[in-house]
Amino acid sequence: MPRYPQAPWDYNCIYKHSCPHLQGLSTAWVFDEYDRSYQEHSDHWRFRDEQLEELDQALAYIKELEVQNEQLKSKLQALHRKQFKANKKKLRADQSDDSTADSKKKKRGAPKGHPGWSRRKPDHVDKTVFVPAPQNCPHCNCSDLKLLEDIKEHLQEDIVLQPRTFVTNFKHQQAFCPKCRRNVLKAAHGELLNCHIGPRTKAAAVYLRYGLQLPYRKVKELFDVFFNMPFVPASAMAFDRTATHKGQPLYEDLKEKLRNAASAHADETSWRQDAIGHYLWYAGNDQLALYLIDRHRSAKVVEKILGNDFPGILNTDDYAAYNAANAKQRQTCLAHIIRKAKEIKQEIVLRKANYQDPQAIQFCDQIRSLLKDACDVGGKLKNQDAQDPNRNGQQKFFYDQLDSICNCELDDDNAETLRTRLRDPTRLYHRLFTFLKYPQIEPTNNQAEQSLRYMVIFRKICFGTRSSQGSLSHSVLPSLLMTAKRQGQHPLTFFETLFTSDTAAAHAALYNGRS
Repeated sequence: MPRYPQAPWDYNCIYKHSCPHLQGLSTAWVFDEYDRSYQEHSDHWRFRDEQLEELDQALAYIKELEVQNEQLKSKLQALHRKQFKANKKKLRADQSDDSTADSKKKKRGAPKGHPGWSRRKPDHVDKTVFVPAPQNCPHCNCSDLKLLEDIKEHLQEDIVLQPRTFVTNFKHQQAFCPKCRRNVLKAAHGELLNCHIGPRTKAAAVYLRYGLQLPYRKVKELFDVFFNMPFVPASAMAFDRTATHKGQPLYEDLKEKLRNAASAHADETSWRQDAIGHYLWYAGNDQLALYLIDRHRSAKVVEKILGNDFPGILNTDDYAAYNAANAKQRQTCLAHIIRKAKEIKQEIVLRKANYQDPQAIQFCDQIRSLLKDACDVGGKLKNQDAQDPNRNGQQKFFYDQLDSICNCELDDDNAETLRTRLRDPTRLYHRLFTFLKYPQIEPTNNQAEQSLRYMVIFRKICFGTRSSQGSLSHSVLPSLLMTAKRQGQHPLTFFETLFTSDTAAAHAALYNGRS
């Protein structure tokens, strides 16, 4: 029987429902199972591809989490080391770890070249006491002593405590004013009308509060013990309020002088007013100092202190709010950048070897070395003429070195962020080496840091303020006190003048005539 290449269209196989070649299975059922298996096979490969894609995403996410975990662990360890330092002295490069090593130790005291300090010689002698020669030697108890003709003088200066007050009875001759229709009188020199406590007491209390940072109760106790001058702590606070009211015009004048200064340092720190977060701002230089407690840490406060067109050179950290001053020149604190580079390197070194970026470590070392060298050069150029052409050459040299260090991207996120900030012309780039061009500018903002430290210690004692009036007093009086010290004026003399005289006399007592 011949085989057809294709069955006829009307052909019907007699073995359709039970084919002997299929072990008696139906051909229709087998074909249906074949179609279904093909669909299942296609679904299987589709599911397999989806699972592989999800697995790749999961592995990438796990790897990212491992990197983040390693970074957080290194950051936590670096923070722990920063807070809890090892209880041992640092060894110099030329000193071995052996305690018995005979190495040259650094001499204690001030560094070489530091100006010495000697006690002033008293300008008067109140009492002279003649002391005869001893009969026996105080060292060996020898009694065979020979009398010498030379007289050895020994000046000893001490204080005289007089636990008493000085009471003055002012007898006023009155006059009648026909316009006011009442009796009037005038204040004598050193008299505060309608006040039973004199200006010296008030001036001393204000200085003890803001100069020596004593609490009001300690101020009250000191006057009670040393001078037999009793008053309640609320009176000491009232002295501050009076001094603040009288010093408000001087405070505003100080703000105007600072806005026209040739240079200024600025910084801020936290403060608490009635348990609400505030900020203590500082701006000043070697001659002036201004503090301000404000609720905000924004550019509006900077404008309130320095204005929006500062004509001088402003030295700050990298906080963006200081851009509102629109200073003619800017200098960024290099100590912050050096410390940031050191912290980034420490975090990288604390990670496992496969998570470390050698290029980032090298970058941090180079940045630290470059900025430290710039600070050293700035110190050498400080005493040279401002018009010295060598200044511009040094500035260009360090900018070229900075461009060479920051020319390639880094894998570490923190190091790359620092590199981007250093290269950004709108932020740090043009503010790094201003001090090399102007000799009066410091490479760091240490002046503001030290000025704020005074108020930070005060904050630990008083725990902040309780009202806006207290914050105003803690802004005005420390500003006037610190400015008087920088002007070479005696704080007690200034505060006494502030209580007893008008604004013009207090202004003259605050400044030394050169400001």
